[in-house]
Amino acid sequence: MAIDHEELLHLLNRRLFLVGSAALASVSTMPWKALALSTEPLKFVQGEFEVTVFSDGSLRLPLNIIAADASPAQLKEIAKRLGWTSDNAELGTNIPLIKKGQDLVLIDNGSANKFQPTAGKLAENLKAAGIDPSAVTKVVFTHAHPDHIWGTLVDGDKLFLPNAAYYVGSAEWNFWTDPELLSKMPAEMGDFVKGAQRSLAAVKDRVTMVKGGDEIVPGLSVLDTPGHTPGHISLELSGGEGLIITADAMTNEIVSFEHPEWKFGFDANPDLAIENRKKLVDRAATDKIKMLGFHWTYPGLGIAERKGAAYVFAKAS
Repeated sequence: MAIDHEELLHLLNRRLFLVGSAALASVSTMPWKALALSTEPLKFVQGEFEVTVFSDGSLRLPLNIIAADASPAQLKEIAKRLGWTSDNAELGTNIPLIKKGQDLVLIDNGSANKFQPTAGKLAENLKAAGIDPSAVTKVVFTHAHPDHIWGTLVDGDKLFLPNAAYYVGSAEWNFWTDPELLSKMPAEMGDFVKGAQRSLAAVKDRVTMVKGGDEIVPGLSVLDTPGHTPGHISLELSGGEGLIITADAMTNEIVSFEHPEWKFGFDANPDLAIENRKKLVDRAATDKIKMLGFHWTYPGLGIAERKGAAYVFAKAS
């Protein structure tokens, strides 16, 4: 189920977006501890693909962002289970680099130094692994939020991945590049809009629009999962037990599995996001497909197992 531009603007849940936007305003006042350290990449083979998961660091946001419908007691229990020791959610940023033949495909490129001081670690982690950014041949943007595409430009106006072709959902591109969007969105979303438009404009001459079913390379296909944003996409790798790269269609390894009906604070269309989240986790559990989540605890790789009317996350072996 897709959602068109005007319908998205009509359905925009201002309360949830303001909760999320307020988190940005509070970032500079948070008592930061040590900055996130580099994390050893996880490597594994998936069918004909070699997958390496890199960390872009972590994000720290108010706890109720991850589950707007949860009670304070439920949020406290979730934080305890995840090992979060502060009053904030501490979200991972797991970015897969996929190799097949001569192609190196990066799924999102992080936020560089533009979003939070604990994030923006992708460049140093690629360098530590001996990977030159110029070797990346393709970049897929799952959606245009800061932690996924603000790393597109470095040193002002230079492309971080200068030789890559870029891929983005056509609905996502059309939404964020609307020249009138800034005036239509809540003022609190202004930085999101400006950042998305800056990053997307930088790749406009090398971008390909995609939709569900399209392949980035043979065996790596696009899944339409709108709701978090109007043109949000996930990816699926063939071979072996399969692998679904969920991006922000599933944002937490406890909440998204055990309570897929709960709203996430940054979802543009919560009802559509919930609908697609339920479909995704149900399919993964039914077909026993591995999953990789962008914001799950590093490295974010696991499976969905049924438990009663819901599911639980189990780390992949």
